[in-house]
Amino acid sequence: MLVTSATENYEGVWGGRVGFGDRPALLVIDFMQAYTTEGAPLYAPGVVSAVRESVELIGAARKAGIPVIHTNIRYNPAGFLDGGIWVKKAPVMCDMVQGNPLAEFCLEVSPLSEEVVITKQYASSFFGTSLSSLLTALGVDTVVLSGCSTSGCIRATAVDAVQHGYRTIVVRECVGDRHQDPHEANLFDIDSKYGDVVSKMEAIGYLTGL
Repeated sequence: MLVTSATENYEGVWGGRVGFGDRPALLVIDFMQAYTTEGAPLYAPGVVSAVRESVELIGAARKAGIPVIHTNIRYNPAGFLDGGIWVKKAPVMCDMVQGNPLAEFCLEVSPLSEEVVITKQYASSFFGTSLSSLLTALGVDTVVLSGCSTSGCIRATAVDAVQHGYRTIVVRECVGDRHQDPHEANLFDIDSKYGDVVSKMEAIGYLTGL
């Protein structure tokens, strides 16, 4: 049997481009200190880098005057019932409660007072939230994703974004994970099937040109 690379195997079948639309919003997904604090169970070196890279991206989005929407995760600590089966599968998520410093936003990419924060309980930023209604009300046709983690909330949000009818753009340098292998595998899969994975330079160039 002829062995081919994933790129060769997918060529001509997957990997079409959706491109940028006319009315984008930037989604900054779950940049919380749990992912950037060394020694914390959720610590992910790739997220530390993604936070640093996202400062310039967020600045470009603000300068362009497009909506910048942040997400975080919060549970009711009295039983975590709002986490359902998810927190049973991933009890590490129980750190995401009000008052835990690990559940606070990373300072470098904290929301401005006028920016919307969507609080969620599951991986996708769309599941059980008002995000799609908000984007519709704003006339958005393109969602640009930064945040974490690539294999979790970024992938789930990207899949739901295209299913809700949005052009989906993931900025490579501005997403991160705890290990490079799932990070790269999920970027490959997103770029093949659900949206476009682009460089930060390309994304900022698009925003600057709006």
